[in-house]
Amino acid sequence: MRIASLLLSILTLSTLLTNFSKMSFAQETQKTDDPALVAPPINTHPGKEYADRTRLFQGIPGIERAANGRLWALWYAGGTGEGELNYVVLVTSDDDGKTWSAPKLVIDPPGPVRAYDPAIWHDPSGRLWLFWAQSYRWWDGRSGVWAITTRESDKENPKWSHPRRICNGIMMNKPTVLSNGDWLLPVAIWDQKAKDSIEHRFDLPKERGGNIFISKDNGDSFQLLGQTKVPQRTFDEHMIVERKDKSLWTLVRTKYGIGETFSEDGGKTWSKGSASSIPHINARFFIRRLKSGNLLLVRHNPENRKTRRDLTAYLSTDDGKTWQGGLLLDERPGVSYPDGVQSKDGTIYLIYDYSRTGDKKILMATFKEEDILAGKPVSGKVRKRILVNQATGQKK
Repeated sequence: MRIASLLLSILTLSTLLTNFSKMSFAQETQKTDDPALVAPPINTHPGKEYADRTRLFQGIPGIERAANGRLWALWYAGGTGEGELNYVVLVTSDDDGKTWSAPKLVIDPPGPVRAYDPAIWHDPSGRLWLFWAQSYRWWDGRSGVWAITTRESDKENPKWSHPRRICNGIMMNKPTVLSNGDWLLPVAIWDQKAKDSIEHRFDLPKERGGNIFISKDNGDSFQLLGQTKVPQRTFDEHMIVERKDKSLWTLVRTKYGIGETFSEDGGKTWSKGSASSIPHINARFFIRRLKSGNLLLVRHNPENRKTRRDLTAYLSTDDGKTWQGGLLLDERPGVSYPDGVQSKDGTIYLIYDYSRTGDKKILMATFKEEDILAGKPVSGKVRKRILVNQATGQKK
């Protein structure tokens, strides 16, 4: 009896401590008078207010694929464009993208705080991370990278962790896992001040840049490792590649296209930024190491070097020195912001947006390396313009 009573007491105490810890965290978070630092609700049962017919704008997508083939896609919407009404939407597909669910999760901070520039990523252990940026109004000079995680990405309705703020800045591109197991997060603080008219604003000149955060403990903690600076950068949107000689190569969005910088010490220090030899426009691109060891690059290839059109996939077998092939994925003006993931069989799933305030479509393409090299479908895996979601809201 005494042992049973003692065990019951221990369990009760443990429950109380756990609940106290959760309450303390929630109370601590709510104490701040800075609304952008308050953890938002994670809405796993979005109502009709988030239906397709309510959305007037949407774009900036990301994609991931679970081990069992379940696809996850996310983007942000809300309002008539980028601004304080923005929220993040997550949907899923269990039939290889043929059909997609209604919103399974929405992150919509209360008040004039926006959730935007999301990213989705499986870490090496199979845990799915959903990242987003959170800022007071359009830009408060600081923003912040937030994340939730789940170990149930194979399920239609997974359980998610409590929201966690990682650092200042914005991370809209997937982390890179180095050969030594370290994780590198590409986190930017834009090179512009917040408007003086907004109540909560910050001026962080030393933090402005393409920052690199590192985790050496599988995401338990993150620290600032280094900072990239490339001339004429715009919103950074940088991506990190570990080259075969273990050096790091970071590509950055710039006014003239794509800038680059290199690190020989694991990301602590970076070379002086300069223009890369990759032709592009002022827009997001996508680069990623494939399972074969080759590099995938998806970029715009318009004749005028200005328009967001001609989204095309290229392949490099020599660590980015040269690029081969050229599979045209979507030639229309208004396509932008590619993100991708590769399955075990080598199929590449590439998501992007089209006509953010017009057709308001989130689209997907699938293809393999041989299709890129051939510049045409040869694998039997090429699918184009697969509809992930279309918002149908109209201005009144």
